[in-house]
Order: sequence, then structure tokens, then C-alpha cells
Amino acid sequence: MNVIFQSTYYTLYQATNERCFYIDFGQKKIRMPFCQLLSLRHKVMSIDIADHFDSDLNTHGLEVLTLCNKEHLFILNTLEILDLKNLVEHGFLAIGLSAQKELQTY
Repeated sequence: MNVIFQSTYYTLYQATNERCFYIDFGQKKIRMPFCQLLSLRHKVMSIDIADHFDSDLNTHGLEVLTLCNKEHLFILNTLEILDLKNLVEHGFLAIGLSAQKELQTY
């Protein structure tokens, strides 16, 4: 397995012989095909981090995240969510599938 990106709490691996990815959440390593990794990116990027700082919208500062067709459930705090967003952004950038469009100069 090749390490794609490592953040403070998480590590993203690519297993080229299995044609899949692994995310190490510290206490659990999850195997994901590419379509589930895309789904994870969509879920993570849809989390509004500002809600974590408003006690009326998110009293405890926690986020419940389900992965891989609800096979895995994680309860993450604000720092873990920020780190997971970092992992997703930089991981997709490292494999060349960044959601951000680069400016081209002619």
C-alpha cells in the first residue's frame, strides 16, 4: 500500500493491486472502492464547520458520519472534522482528482 496523504489523525492509502483505497481512522482501517471515497468527499465537504461554533445549531460540537453504506459509524469532534476535511482535500489533490479548478494561463 502506498501512503497518499497523512494528516494529524488520519492516513489515506492506495492499494494498487486491489484497486481500492484505505483510510486509517486510528482505531479502524476502512477499505473503500473509489466510488465510496467520492461519497466520503461529498459528505465531508458538505459539513458546515460554522455550525460547530454556534451552540444553538450544534450543542455538543460533534458530527455523526456514516461510511460505506452505513457499515461504519463515526462520532467526530470539531478538530477531527477539520482534519478529515484536510485529508480529503489534500488526498484528492495528491491523486490528481482535485475538486478545485486550477487557473490556466495562455
